[in-house]
Amino acid sequence: MNIVILDGYTTNPGDLSWEKLRSLGNCTIYNRSSQDEIIERARDAEIVLINKVWFSKKIIEQLPRLKYIGLCSTGVNVVDLAAAKERGIIVTNVPAYSTMSVAQLVFALLFEFTHRVRLHADLVQYGAWSYSPDFCFWHGELIELAGKTMGIVGFGAIGQAVAKIASALGMNVIVSTRSSEKYKTSQVVKTCEVSFIDIETLFKTSDVISLHCALTEETKHLVNPQKLSLMKPTAILINTSRGSVVDEQALADALNSNQIAGAGLDVLSVEPPPKNNPLLSAKNCVITPHYAWASQAARSRLIDTLCNNIQAFIKGKPINVVS
Repeated sequence: MNIVILDGYTTNPGDLSWEKLRSLGNCTIYNRSSQDEIIERARDAEIVLINKVWFSKKIIEQLPRLKYIGLCSTGVNVVDLAAAKERGIIVTNVPAYSTMSVAQLVFALLFEFTHRVRLHADLVQYGAWSYSPDFCFWHGELIELAGKTMGIVGFGAIGQAVAKIASALGMNVIVSTRSSEKYKTSQVVKTCEVSFIDIETLFKTSDVISLHCALTEETKHLVNPQKLSLMKPTAILINTSRGSVVDEQALADALNSNQIAGAGLDVLSVEPPPKNNPLLSAKNCVITPHYAWASQAARSRLIDTLCNNIQAFIKGKPINVVS
């Protein structure tokens, strides 16, 4: 099998091994590929692995030898799945590899607002503590999460992990999901005392809202002016799902007018963001560079699953199929 990785650098910038993958076929690895380079580089490939390279119908039609597209991600929105299915091309993804890493960043972002660690560390570095007349000092309100309400939109593996952490911190957990019946008897719901409610009520009552839904036509700009108007002025929005779930101009306006207290974002609608993205200059907005998934442990699991997916495909029993 001829295997081509078109954008392998983010998955493995050199701190992990590709040897297991190389053992599965004739493997060519490109760190990055532009859209214009795809056809030439993947021309002879039967198996192509991608992360954020866009595989449109036009591209798929120009790769007659292609039999399999392996996504180095959980999200599937970079492939025209209908075009792949029409050609009989198997498309797989990697589910659940980054669950705990993403959940961990949700709270890293949240803690930035509750205890302002970066601000206080900087103040100490600049000498403010050394000149303080008291043994300690703080700037702004410090917020305890116990007793606050965590609203989770979407309740897959990451949403459930966030629920468990929030519950352990003493937070009340409420969830909005289209699949509430599917989860009502789950162990997470029982142990964390999760309540399922409609999305409008969630936006009205939550102190923290964490987004964990897939990007679909239905969820695009789910967070819009109307939803933001429902939120408490003390509420914080966290997004580690997909950037386009949020109307970015509407969120920037809400932050700049103090309509909500803050936003912690690991994803934006265009990545890397253009300099005129309104959230880059918005008040009380903490943005990280879409790296929640990228711990070494998570990326190692990703590569293992990529290889398992390919092995299953070669044996004629594909797994994690999304096409």
